Amino acid sequence: MLNINPETVCQIIQLAREFHAKEEVVIPETPDSPADDWGLQVLADHSGDLSYQFTRDLIAELELDQQVTLVALMWLGRGDFGDDDWKEALMTALDERSPHTAEYLLSTPLVADYLEEGLRVHGYGCEEPEDLRGYGINRDSGSD
Repeated sequence: MLNINPETVCQIIQLAREFHAKEEVVIPETPDSPADDWGLQVLADHSGDLSYQFTRDLIAELELDQQVTLVALMWLGRGDFGDDDWKEALMTALDERSPHTAEYLLSTPLVADYLEEGLRVHGYGCEEPEDLRGYGINRDSGSD
């Protein structure tokens, strides 16, 4: 059972897709150095971006248990934890929580895909965005 509304997760997925789709957003797969706080450094360049600010604020306004669930969903979707390891994923996310959850999530390449997959594992899905419906675009198949 999720302690976050799947619709909220879907909204965050859509916003993350919009933010990451911008050409100037370049987030490295791995940091240059383990000591670098690279996610925050990269996102600092986008602090004036309204879509980034809105998404960051939306995540920051979630209750602590909802933020923990969001991180665990991302890890589940990324394959860091298996379907049967949900409680362990939640406990690990709780143990490793930080005041920078939004920045952590948004600095993760493919975060939207990982969150969507995490929802799918729990039996939820997101509807296609309004702007894509009616145009015959199916994100999963990549065809019209």
